Amino acid sequence: MVAKMALAKPFNIAIFGIGALGTLFGSHLSQVSRVTLFGQWPAQLAALRQNGLSMTHPDGHQSHHRLTATNQIQQIPTTDLALVLVKGHQTTQVAEYAAQVLHPAGLVLTLQNGLGNYEQLADILGVERTALGITAQGATVTGPGRLRYAGSGPTHLAKTPALAERLVTVTDLFNRAGLPTTLVEQADSLVWGKLAINAGINPLTALLELPNGVLAEPSQHQTMMIEAALEVAHVAKAQGIKMPYADVAQRVIEVCRATASNHSSMLQDIKRGAPTEIEAICGHVVKHGERLGIATPVNMRLLKLVQAKERGEDNEGLGMDIN
Repeated sequence: MVAKMALAKPFNIAIFGIGALGTLFGSHLSQVSRVTLFGQWPAQLAALRQNGLSMTHPDGHQSHHRLTATNQIQQIPTTDLALVLVKGHQTTQVAEYAAQVLHPAGLVLTLQNGLGNYEQLADILGVERTALGITAQGATVTGPGRLRYAGSGPTHLAKTPALAERLVTVTDLFNRAGLPTTLVEQADSLVWGKLAINAGINPLTALLELPNGVLAEPSQHQTMMIEAALEVAHVAKAQGIKMPYADVAQRVIEVCRATASNHSSMLQDIKRGAPTEIEAICGHVVKHGERLGIATPVNMRLLKLVQAKERGEDNEGLGMDIN
């Protein structure tokens, strides 16, 4: 039997990931708890240590936040909550790091994009210490130590009986930090609902190198976005998973409009020359589709296009341009 989550003050949180969401959550949570960010991006680490985080809010005002950031796992104190906000290809490594610092009664929470991250964390840390959530918070790193907050969106954590008390603690903490958070029953619905949005928006914005709002206007790109999202919905339906909204096409366009100025995480990765989450998003849609006998040609196309762009290849040379 797992003990109750330690509530000694200060409540220690380790955030794995020092990009847009890592620093956004860090800036909020550091107001109500002790937060240490962990990551390996040298320029970001240097900026956070020297000058802190400068954030531009949706209404244009600026705020400044002093954050503790490190790339040395031994500098992280025993942790009550390990919040995972890295790319999918880093999840297993982060799980091994989290295992070194997580309190026996602590919790690791993934708010990552895509599929498969929860399973990787649970394999190493155990299901009794692993929680799943999604977030609609949006932010863009505009330079080392600089963040543009695109707008607040809800965060949902999946209810699990064995984790009930700890999840209530985390939910309360997030809400006190100004991060609207609720506990929900249908985790699969929310995860696949977000996957549809990610599959529609992220690859196209990365390929076009434009903010989300470009897809809010009628065009062949918008059509492709909707088709990608609908493929996700079809794969979900085949598994008995109901989407959390009635109209997939309408929802993905609404998200584009609500986050018009935001640069998707995949676009930010492309600009930095970093690996993207395309495998955890479109790649998983394609794999599930193949397993279920459902065609996912748009997700396959986007997968190959983004992979080619990551390798620095000319998409037109592949005969797969998006225009």
